Amino acid sequence: MSFRNTPLAVEHDAEDWSLLSPELCAEIDRHIAKYPEEWRQSAVMPALTLVQDANGGWLTRELMDAVAAYLRMPAVAVYEVATFYGMYDLEPQGRHKVCVCNSISCLLRGSEELIEHIEKTYDVKPGETTADGRFTFKEVECLGACRHAPAVMLDKTYHENLTPEALDALIENLE
Repeated sequence: MSFRNTPLAVEHDAEDWSLLSPELCAEIDRHIAKYPEEWRQSAVMPALTLVQDANGGWLTRELMDAVAAYLRMPAVAVYEVATFYGMYDLEPQGRHKVCVCNSISCLLRGSEELIEHIEKTYDVKPGETTADGRFTFKEVECLGACRHAPAVMLDKTYHENLTPEALDALIENLE
């Protein structure tokens, strides 16, 4: 079966992805190469991650459209991925992201206390950014670190078995 005959195949012109730098396209191509040509849309998650990182931590509709064009898939399919997974952000974020796991294992081991501590100490609710723009606070579903709960991800680094005091030390070191 050729890619052009699959339901996700969509024709796009090169200018449709002009928002993507040549370096970014080359990096996306490295991920596309992991799949047969007819499954190039399977690279949507790494492509969105690369584009989000290059854009200061968030995705615009125009950037998602560019990813769709580059991967030759409908824009709505890219929007579905970007809105389903918690690692993608569709609005500007703080300089850092503090993500606290709220799955059952972490809740049983103290993540609710961490969440309340962040809200009170830093005057920020989940989904909000601190007034100084230092970090955006997010509650996330399962970070996959249940064994050493509660888990927190600061930017892209996991921290496990945290107390409020240990979390404060990490946050205080953020620039």
